[in-house]
Amino acid sequence: MKLKSQSEKLLIDLKEIRTKNKDTLQRSLCSIKVCNNLLNSFKREILNKKFSSVNEEVLFFKEIKHIPLTKLIYFSEIHSFEIQLPKSDKEQQLKYLKKKINKLNRFFRNNLDFCSYVDSGATHFDKEFYTRDSLEKFNFTICKRHFQDPDFCTPKDMLLGEYRAYYALTVYLDKRRLSMKTRLNKHQKVVKKKLEWPFNNTDYVEMLYALCASGLGKKNNLSIMKVSEHFQKIFDFNPKDIYKTYQDIKLRKNSKTLFLDELTARLVSDMIKSED
Repeated sequence: MKLKSQSEKLLIDLKEIRTKNKDTLQRSLCSIKVCNNLLNSFKREILNKKFSSVNEEVLFFKEIKHIPLTKLIYFSEIHSFEIQLPKSDKEQQLKYLKKKINKLNRFFRNNLDFCSYVDSGATHFDKEFYTRDSLEKFNFTICKRHFQDPDFCTPKDMLLGEYRAYYALTVYLDKRRLSMKTRLNKHQKVVKKKLEWPFNNTDYVEMLYALCASGLGKKNNLSIMKVSEHFQKIFDFNPKDIYKTYQDIKLRKNSKTLFLDELTARLVSDMIKSED
């Protein structure tokens, strides 16, 4: 059958589109276009030519039309998902992805009998499911199916396309979820892997003011508190009463830089030991 070879060629064309387009949105749009074109071509052929037998009609709607239809639904869903996916917040992205997967799972649960029929390879209901004369026997409750063309649709060919497409979509979403979680975990590890501050709060304040007095943060016009915020991204330490502690340091009677003096003494001692 000529129509069958056209569906097989579509799969080749889709592979070529995937090779040429690395961007997911662009690849989806190109894929949607060629699938739509083929379905429109099929529709013109079907309207102008009658099937020679029920088996030929079943073959078309079950095996041939479903290829571009399934791919059209699949790439349309991917395009919709990627467009609506939050752009920056990884946690929100995972939340949105989970919502999408839950929606797919509801579809599988709501159509469990049909999905089992398809997976089992059964054929005893094929005439009722995949011929147009059976349309009047089924009451459609899903809004979008009210607009199906009765000359180009059967009671279950759209549902078959959705099932095949959504099954493939779950694989795509699982890969996206793994990728998101990997990036999120890497980010969290970088943020959480802080250096321990083994000294006390006064030592922290003394070091903070000494570095600022030496020009740290001056180029970016950063205040003491802003510099401290940067320190807290490095050190696992939450300073308290920075301004008050600095005033206490200034009131010291002997050396006002006890911590810096101690650091200097330890560094000099280390240098001497290294020369021995």
